[in-house]
Amino acid sequence: MISSELFERYRQNPIVTANQVPGAHSIFNSAVIAWNGKYAGVFRVDDETRNSNLHVGFSNDGIKWTISPHPLNMVDEISGETKRAAGYDPRITELDDKFYVTWCCDCFGPTICMAWTDDFETFHQLDLFLPANRNGVLFPRKINGMYTLLTRPTDNSMRVNVPFDSIFCLQSPDLKFWGKCRLVMSPRPNVIWEYVKIGAGPVPIETDDGWLLIYHGVLTSCSGNLYYAGGAILDKGNPWKVLYRSKKYLMAPSTDYERIGDVPNVIFPVAAVKDGSGLRMYYGGADTCTCMATVELEKLVSFIKENS
Repeated sequence: MISSELFERYRQNPIVTANQVPGAHSIFNSAVIAWNGKYAGVFRVDDETRNSNLHVGFSNDGIKWTISPHPLNMVDEISGETKRAAGYDPRITELDDKFYVTWCCDCFGPTICMAWTDDFETFHQLDLFLPANRNGVLFPRKINGMYTLLTRPTDNSMRVNVPFDSIFCLQSPDLKFWGKCRLVMSPRPNVIWEYVKIGAGPVPIETDDGWLLIYHGVLTSCSGNLYYAGGAILDKGNPWKVLYRSKKYLMAPSTDYERIGDVPNVIFPVAAVKDGSGLRMYYGGADTCTCMATVELEKLVSFIKENS
């Protein structure tokens, strides 16, 4: 299987489970970033009422995590009020000497929230995006003087088979006003593992060949939806232009912790952290737990180009 040849799963996966936070039902689809020689993370924790909240976590090695038992709080930069960070599927981007967290929340349907921190203790929330959107992923530097974000327009339901199935690119001069909307890529009907919908995953990584984008693709089978990891290379100066896109998936759900859970058969890539010449990818398994897999960065880029 390709997934076992390209990525190497951490042998003691899953690295984070619900028993690490009192009252948690599941911990998955969580963001991780290198920080001060160690690791920091923002974790999606679904509690026993099945509400989704964001919790901060820290680790010396990126594998063994201490996660706060309490949801993190956001200071709203508009109202000045402090409120609990409710939502799901966060990403973290280091940019302009700050760490920006993007995540999905519900406000007249799903939309993208954004906040920044410089210490992973105090978080400052910016304005909400226009509903309805999912998978907000902020690039780690300005491109042609503009902040750039990947997103997927959606509707206000939890349905999977909707016409909102593609990745788009937005740009902003100030992280407040967003426009210049461009289509990046859509599902390919002849590529079965992603023919239903796609969505951006970890923060793009800049390489000599362009921006490395790992994304998720969805297939609907007679037993339900299956989520795979895919890969593409985007143009450095025009990130809405796809230079390479692998026809083969990068990873497929194959282990028990990826196949058995609240939503079976799911690999949902959320974070990618450089580790020397390698890459650590953090992903959600079966909407239940947080897992990690590694790959040589050069090998991954070559695979995408050779299978484009």
